[in-house]
Amino acid sequence: MKKDILSLELNELCSDLENIGEKKFRGKQIYEWLHTKRIHNFEDMSNLSSALRTKLSEIYCINRINVVRTLESSIDNTVKYLYELSDGNHIESVMMEYKHGNSLCISTQVGCKMGCNFCASTIAGFKRHLTVSEMLLQVYEAEKNSGKHIDSIVLMGIGEPLDNFDNVIKFLKILSFEIGKNLSLRHVSLSTCGLVDKIYELAEYKFGLTLSISLHATTDEKRNEIMPVNKRHNIAELLQACKDYIEKTGRRISFEYAVIHGVNDTHEDATRLIKLLKKLNCHINLIPVNEIKERNYRSDKNALLSFQSILIKGGLNATIRRTLGADIDAACGQLRREYEL
Repeated sequence: MKKDILSLELNELCSDLENIGEKKFRGKQIYEWLHTKRIHNFEDMSNLSSALRTKLSEIYCINRINVVRTLESSIDNTVKYLYELSDGNHIESVMMEYKHGNSLCISTQVGCKMGCNFCASTIAGFKRHLTVSEMLLQVYEAEKNSGKHIDSIVLMGIGEPLDNFDNVIKFLKILSFEIGKNLSLRHVSLSTCGLVDKIYELAEYKFGLTLSISLHATTDEKRNEIMPVNKRHNIAELLQACKDYIEKTGRRISFEYAVIHGVNDTHEDATRLIKLLKKLNCHINLIPVNEIKERNYRSDKNALLSFQSILIKGGLNATIRRTLGADIDAACGQLRREYEL
């Protein structure tokens, strides 16, 4: 099987080339073709000899993902991409327009094994991890397709990023490398449902990214119901990992809280949330839940506003996430599921 050259860091590529008798500096030339000029064929690498281009094509492949469907919102310019991977699987990404620039929400897995009750991504089940190149190509293809510059990245699409830990770490290194996209990781947000052991590992890298924790409940009993991961890592363990992350990185954590009417949006829930988070350097992002036909979950506007008010009065920084792409069902997982039915 040929090696996925887009998934290699520069030092790995240079080492490979030395092992096949080539000069180390060729690695930088090839890397620039792949990540700056973003070519798809070794034959286009015009500053390499014909013999080297042939050798590369025998050893490596340049991965591709293809846009099979694009939905564009008539309300706010949000664009949703459905991609087909080389093995026929499908993933999604969503490009959102903000005053500060364009943000792309990307997927990290084909499906998800976490089983959160309110999430469309988990319904079809988990198939496999995405490779480094498949994550990068969501960024590259969105820029090519839209003609717009991606200013920030959110790892909050299909899949649990920390469950694909090694590939995600490598993706972040290549994404921020000076040759290529060169995106500061301060413009990256990574969302996790709470894989505690991986949060500790992530903290050691001190990437400077924003860690977003999907909390969604204030008691273990309730979180066990809607987020099975809580049976592995309960709320107390999760918050201890968050404290460690803040201490090691100096970065504020964002807590995601999908406000589900009749499930987690009571005055008591808000009061418990204040007690849980008031000593942490954090921001609470309240999310109107996305309605999916397989679940009877919804948000109530008045209850959502009341919930926010209680948190703010309790001293927490709480905002309500702006709903984008409402006319195209921009929540990740829905387009893929409908396409594959």
